[in-house]
Amino acid sequence: MLKINHLTKHYRGSNKGVTDISLAIEPGDIYAFIGHNGAGKTTTLKCVVGIHGFEEGEILINGTSVKDNPMLCKRQFAYIPDNPDLYEYLTGIQYLNFIADIFEVPAEVRQSRIEKYADAFEITASLGDLISSYSHGMKQKLALISAMVHEPKLLILDEPFVGLDPKAAVILKDMMRELCTNSGAIFFSTHVLDVAEKLCNKVAIIKDGVLIASGNMDEIVKQGESLESIFMEVACDDEAN
Repeated sequence: MLKINHLTKHYRGSNKGVTDISLAIEPGDIYAFIGHNGAGKTTTLKCVVGIHGFEEGEILINGTSVKDNPMLCKRQFAYIPDNPDLYEYLTGIQYLNFIADIFEVPAEVRQSRIEKYADAFEITASLGDLISSYSHGMKQKLALISAMVHEPKLLILDEPFVGLDPKAAVILKDMMRELCTNSGAIFFSTHVLDVAEKLCNKVAIIKDGVLIASGNMDEIVKQGESLESIFMEVACDDEAN
């Protein structure tokens, strides 16, 4: 579904970026992407969704290159950044209809989906309010609903649990499992390692722009250990020394 082959992206005038990243996210995968702040997680995600260009490698979504046909690729996924930038002069329902229009979701279909997710996140009563009046958590919930309104098969999320209350976090995890049960896939960055360990079947660890571990969660997390202990072992060795 998503293949990242030898991705290299460096920022001009800086040694920051990512080098030779290769990952494959298959249907049914909930794939966690973990690392320190500045390790290269967001850079990788922004390359995948077409925000950043890159010097080397290729990124394919269902076999289509994000460089050669970005519009076709963008129709197949939904992306939520770590700090969603919503149109605050719109109401919540206006924003959701705007996103649904972009993806050409029929009126009756969008209505049922909006109702489903807005009720789940308990923000139905606030959809008529301006987004500028929303709390950070409500904005995060609205962004998640907008991501699901066209039922993408691939979700790309940057720190999706930040700002969510415990109940909303549980609802999001259930949504993620449902999508992957229906042959979808999710690639997301997170600092919440216990959630990643329990939720995900695969994990990749990045450090200083280089992938240092990736694979099945049960293979990376050895018996009797936790993802947190593995992360501290492989990603924090410099600090320990």
